[in-house]
Amino acid sequence: MSSDAHDCQIPFTPTPRDFSGFPVPTSVPNGMRLELSRSRIRPGQEDTFDEWMNMLNSRPDELQVGLPAERQVFEATFRHIEADGSTWIYHLSLMGEDGRGNDESIPIDAAHVAYSKQAKEPGWEELEPRFMLAPSKLLEMMKSYAETGHGNEGSRQN
Repeated sequence: MSSDAHDCQIPFTPTPRDFSGFPVPTSVPNGMRLELSRSRIRPGQEDTFDEWMNMLNSRPDELQVGLPAERQVFEATFRHIEADGSTWIYHLSLMGEDGRGNDESIPIDAAHVAYSKQAKEPGWEELEPRFMLAPSKLLEMMKSYAETGHGNEGSRQN
């Protein structure tokens, strides 16, 4: 099989934009969504993908600004190179049901969206969540943040 990234053999079929999501497993607290999404990096844009991730990694404080409105409890991005040489981005996210997307009036979010449009194929394939586990104290904090966009910073529990 060719290792030429321009000769992708693995199909990419983005989930329709109006997809309401998979049923949430009972292990995910009410009011939260757990998502794992993937998209193919456009052939020839692998360096742009690296620039994008380096930009995000170099500006963590700025990224914190948009999290409350997004109700983003946790997110992580992974890269995977398939056997055919194609590069894929995987995005894991735990958020409140009423969270919204990136706010492009925030400069880091605008840059994030611009890199996304340049580096990856449009859309995402959604993987079906089946199970989630976290310590109960963390779950309570995550539920609060997913609901309000604010943690329990003022309360201390020992």
